[in-house]
Amino acid sequence: MLYHFSEENNIEIFHPRRHQSFPDRPAMVWAIDEERSPLYLLPRECPRIGFWAAPETNEYDREKYLHTTSADKIIAVESGWLERLQNTKLYRYSFSLDHFTMMDEGAGYFVSYETEQPLEMESVRPLLDALIQKGVELRIMPSLQPLAEKLPKTTLHYSMIRMKNAKK
Repeated sequence: MLYHFSEENNIEIFHPRRHQSFPDRPAMVWAIDEERSPLYLLPRECPRIGFWAAPETNEYDREKYLHTTSADKIIAVESGWLERLQNTKLYRYSFSLDHFTMMDEGAGYFVSYETEQPLEMESVRPLLDALIQKGVELRIMPSLQPLAEKLPKTTLHYSMIRMKNAKK
């Protein structure tokens, strides 16, 4: 099963659209796998950084970044987004894998070049509860910039989403 998260609760058909980050690619419908779905249990425009250990993560990075948690994933957001996180209504649309292909294994991105009809839509609210149910540790930070500068120098797997909306 694949998912698409939206603040809209009335999408009956997903039409392929061009993505500004991939101007050379054709229009696509985007979906995410179950493993990375917690990264999308946030308001759409909320900047966030998710990180976790990968098989190649060394002990130094595990100790420095993960030693105080038992969570599989850590997601950091800026404190200025907390109220929106608490009040946003989010909907999860489910898709079969039929027309989707993996675009980025590390990020868990799947794409379809066809018009897609979701199998179902369900409300995901409250978002904090949904994150807790997924076993995520949520870190509320004044700014994501220090973490964004350090993670690329580690052996951790990370994903930075909507960073254009983060504090400078």
